[in-house]
Amino acid sequence: MSKNILGLFYMLISVTFFSLMDVLVKVTGEYALGEILFFRSLFGLIPIFFLIPKNRLKNFYKTQKISLHFYRSLFGTIAMASIFIALRNLELAETVAMTFAGPIFVTLFSIFFLSEKVRLTRWSAVIIGFVGVIFISRPGFETANIFYIFPIIFCLGFAAVCILIRKLTLYGESVWLIAFYFTLVSGLVGLATFPFGGWLIPTKIDFILLALIGIFGSVANLLLTQSYKLAEVSLTTPLKYLALIYAIAFGFFIFQEIPSFYTILGAGLIVVSSLIIFTRERQLKKAVIMPRQQ
Repeated sequence: MSKNILGLFYMLISVTFFSLMDVLVKVTGEYALGEILFFRSLFGLIPIFFLIPKNRLKNFYKTQKISLHFYRSLFGTIAMASIFIALRNLELAETVAMTFAGPIFVTLFSIFFLSEKVRLTRWSAVIIGFVGVIFISRPGFETANIFYIFPIIFCLGFAAVCILIRKLTLYGESVWLIAFYFTLVSGLVGLATFPFGGWLIPTKIDFILLALIGIFGSVANLLLTQSYKLAEVSLTTPLKYLALIYAIAFGFFIFQEIPSFYTILGAGLIVVSSLIIFTRERQLKKAVIMPRQQ
């Protein structure tokens, strides 16, 4: 099997697992947000430990960039909590469509924090993407639904995470170490909510579902990274938009949700926007912006 084919396969599994995680987060909506974060992290650690080299088992946690890891993990936790809140309170297709606006905010952040020059092409993409977000958020403006703000908070956190991961990889920090600290911090944040109440003892079935949230999320992240390492990015990146088709299908068949015209229109604009940014990044031979990262 060629590297490109294997990379495509990894991307397909990654997108599928992220989509299944989204469904499970929505299904287990009666459990406290902190409890969901805790289970996502607890069981998310399992796949990460399989990647630690044998010669690093005793000191795998050591790093010279602990502050960067902390900020990456903090913004990642904020992003993950925000998307979980959105998944519970908005339609699946709406939430997933708005997550694709992440590269728009990465473009904006790169101007201020990486001193990158953004020309007309990417500015046009940013404007198109924002128009798409406004179309999808339209019901929120009409009904003062505060939950439409959470996918935007996710995108802001996502943008910060991308910038920080770029910095960490430049310093030679491994993917598994970055994932370990993120999972550890998000788990501790979730556990810190226990004294405030709201946690429930899961049933046997729910315990399995909560565990799968962690396993699906962690494996999806790791396969996403591996996909970009193995295959040409121009081949694998378009597959990430399969998540929108999954969201529409799962939303319809499981939650009886039918996307509105404005959701479809907004999603289309956001996809066009992120494809423009992706194409421009390729032309400039820059690091590709990975989707999701939860």
